[in-house]
Amino acid sequence: MSIFQTKAIANLVEGTQGKQGLKKALGALDLTLLGIGAIIGTGIFVLTGVAAANYSGPALVISFILSGLACGFAALCYAEFASMVPVAGSAYTYGYAALGEFWAWIIGWDLILEYGLAVSTVAIGWSGYAVNLLGNLGVHLPKALTLAPMDGGIVNLPAILIIALVAWLLYSGVQQTSRLNGIIVAIKVAVVLLFVVLAVAHVKPVNWHPFMPFGFKGVLSGAAVIFFAYIGFDAVSTAAEETRRPQKDVPRGILFSLLICTVLYIIVSAILTGVVKFSIFSRPEAASAPVAYALQQIGIHWGAALVSVGAICGITSVLVVMAYGQTRVLFAMSRDGLLPKIFSKVSEKRKTPATSTVLVGIVTAITAGFLPINIVAEMTNIGTLAAFVIVCVAVIVLRYKRPDLERPFKTPLAPVIPALGAITCGILIASLQPATLIRFVVWFAIGMVIYFGYSIRHSELQQEAKKTA
Repeated sequence: MSIFQTKAIANLVEGTQGKQGLKKALGALDLTLLGIGAIIGTGIFVLTGVAAANYSGPALVISFILSGLACGFAALCYAEFASMVPVAGSAYTYGYAALGEFWAWIIGWDLILEYGLAVSTVAIGWSGYAVNLLGNLGVHLPKALTLAPMDGGIVNLPAILIIALVAWLLYSGVQQTSRLNGIIVAIKVAVVLLFVVLAVAHVKPVNWHPFMPFGFKGVLSGAAVIFFAYIGFDAVSTAAEETRRPQKDVPRGILFSLLICTVLYIIVSAILTGVVKFSIFSRPEAASAPVAYALQQIGIHWGAALVSVGAICGITSVLVVMAYGQTRVLFAMSRDGLLPKIFSKVSEKRKTPATSTVLVGIVTAITAGFLPINIVAEMTNIGTLAAFVIVCVAVIVLRYKRPDLERPFKTPLAPVIPALGAITCGILIASLQPATLIRFVVWFAIGMVIYFGYSIRHSELQQEAKKTA
């Protein structure tokens, strides 16, 4: 048996047919909205203030551009693979086709870390915004029901309830989920544009000085932190198997959503640091809701309230897409035998991975309800960045090993663009905190135990190799 044995693309595509196949209901617009739904959320509504105050200062604009470039390089590689392998599983499936089972497992394990922690963390953030908004309306919920035990409460009930709602939506079917996501995306993009319109006249160029208070190293660290703001475009590729014309529509969805969000981020970050001094965002009340806080500082309180509503909508759609991505990665890994078969059980009526959706909902709800999660943004980032590096390398490897394969979309200037993607993502990994790297090594070690203890013995590919040996 070879742990580096690859899976034929024809077999991957063939495996999407029949009982274990998913319903094809999405188009290019659905996928673009799915990407925007995942990207615009916690990053722009929360992390902008943290990055400006502690790392980038007014040079937050450059941090967003650097992160956007790294994601752009990776997105082009994702688009090439998505057009070749229109199968659920995203980077995990691509790694299986190009680099072999062992690397596919590593990517899949990284993605489980990314999506799982993101769902729980974003649910806690959603709970905080919801409790704050209800408080402003005169409805005060007891701390015992809105905080985890280690934070002085009993259970974070709003976080559990929102995850339960999201799990129910995903269980109901991808088409219904896509429609709701489209409505939410329209609301939050409108709110972001409202902030731009209301705040642009209040920009004071003096607030942009000093432009780079923490030096270029601070800008890089800021880019590594706000990278969380871009996580989500890769979730578009997890929907490939449920897309009507995946070879064309998935690359469009990935690239359009990333481009739209990058432009919005650059504009918002420039205005945000121009309206108020970057150092103000170190205050707790400013750090938790920087966009709304900026509007409050210039006296537009009604606008701040609308931004809070938009933030709740934004975070909700991120929850939907992250939970969606998590279930599809588990589904793909289970179908290949690397995880128990229960994760790839498909509902006959709805054609969705029902059992996987329920289990993800339960685990993430318990985590969000009873545990305070710190430094999770960086943990999510490192899992994603590692997956991005492997996907970029996989494009180069497959171009060399299988130049004959049909590629409906080709990454331009290969191998330069894939190499730049791997290098820039590697630089961002190096810019993360040492503690994050240590935690990632521990997660990796756990993954190795599971792979060599269970997955390698139950792998469909390894079973086939035994039969033909």
